Amino acid sequence: MIKADIINQVSSKAGITKAAAEKVLTAFINGITAALKKGDKVSLVGFGSFRVRKRAARKGRNPQTGKEITIKAAKVPKFKAGKALKDVVNR
Repeated sequence: MIKADIINQVSSKAGITKAAAEKVLTAFINGITAALKKGDKVSLVGFGSFRVRKRAARKGRNPQTGKEITIKAAKVPKFKAGKALKDVVNR
């Protein structure tokens, strides 16, 4: 499923235009992105939660040359599915 498919579903289920559904989806994504950028956790009860985790620097290998390289530390977004979402997926 891609963004256009989600927009079509929101539009038809909410009875709004595709343009309005796109604005809603864009605002939703931007809101989650802004919260994660600040370091906040975003929880959607029953669906799941988004948070930022710190990944430590580590050693890796260049697959072409086999040479050892250092991979820098980074902040990465993580999603943990909620119980209701897990239950629906596992039916």
